[in-house]
Amino acid sequence: MRRRLQVHYSGRVQGVGFRYQAREVAAGYEVTGFVRNLPDGRVELIAEGEEPELNQFRDAVRHSGLKAFIRNEVVTWTDASGEFRGFGITS
Repeated sequence: MRRRLQVHYSGRVQGVGFRYQAREVAAGYEVTGFVRNLPDGRVELIAEGEEPELNQFRDAVRHSGLKAFIRNEVVTWTDASGEFRGFGITS
């Protein structure tokens, strides 16, 4: 069953290549969605896929050199909508 993972990252997550690194990590996983900066200084990541794959993707993002910039992650799980065709950076 496909699920949707939404993560709001806070800390020093803007201006450090976070979105670009997350997009690179996504290329190694069967996930679709996007990553974007939010006006309040957080980064939002939304990804859809199988739940085990999404958990591995989330761990890989954290351990791809970005962990030092992340102070907090707020995670929300919902049902997938199927609206995405790839994974990219959006504004």
